Amino acid sequence: MTESSRRRPNVVVFFTDQQRWDTTGIHGNPLDLTPNFDRMARRGTDVHYSFTVQPVCGPARSCLQTGMYATNTGVWRNGIALRPDDATLAKCFRAGGYTTGYIGKWHLALSDPVPEEDRGGYQYWLASNLLEFTSDAYDTIMYDNNGTPVKLPGYRVDALTDAAIRYVDQHQQEPFFLFISYIEPHHQNHLDDYPPPDGYRERYTGRWTPPDLMALGGSSPQHLGGYYGMVKRLDEALGRLLDALRSLKLLDDTVVLYTTDHGNHFKTRNSEYKRSCHESAIRLPTAIQGPGFDGGGRL
Repeated sequence: MTESSRRRPNVVVFFTDQQRWDTTGIHGNPLDLTPNFDRMARRGTDVHYSFTVQPVCGPARSCLQTGMYATNTGVWRNGIALRPDDATLAKCFRAGGYTTGYIGKWHLALSDPVPEEDRGGYQYWLASNLLEFTSDAYDTIMYDNNGTPVKLPGYRVDALTDAAIRYVDQHQQEPFFLFISYIEPHHQNHLDDYPPPDGYRERYTGRWTPPDLMALGGSSPQHLGGYYGMVKRLDEALGRLLDALRSLKLLDDTVVLYTTDHGNHFKTRNSEYKRSCHESAIRLPTAIQGPGFDGGGRL
């Protein structure tokens, strides 16, 4: 390993799905769901006013992977594949001497398993195009580099986190760019429910409701308990990942970005949870820590 490669920070993107900005403590949620995210925002840079460019999964992901608007990526709705020749984060990091990995939900191809040419240039691959259809809360199945299905143990958040920790452990000696894309706290489509780990729904059902949902109703009385339980487990996963980086003496040399693709209006603006330009669907929790971002304060 060269001296220059030692100085390049690792980069990890911790990416959730359909997470409202006000699920976090720094944005006023009183339920202590996100102590690890809140600590990260205080240590690093709190992007306090962060907004998606498209409040729906596929288009938002195409924008983040390419740095272009959906009008340029061509992915203006779900069910359109990212063009194989587009410049992506993975291709740029690889050109800069990084090894790259993707774990979780992709939603930028047309099939599962995702063909190699549709993986955005990522080298290591353990993912599903539509993770909500290849898995359930306690039944996680994704596909490896060879397109072989891999069943992982544990609650789905933990299964992806375990895989991410294994990746970090196996790539300590080289600068890496790792994108971890969770499905939580997105609803489980075939149930139209937000299944948290066992015992977590009961902790939060009937407790604090954001003002817009209190006024507008929607499905929040039915769903908020499970949704908050998913957010809690995601934050615990973030803590586990940061602990792993610390134990490997990589934490101070790793940039960690936490963000999501869009928010959730709980059927108050249309008949589903997103595809609305109201704050509840477009505002995101976003924080960055690590070299160049520590002590950045609030933007």
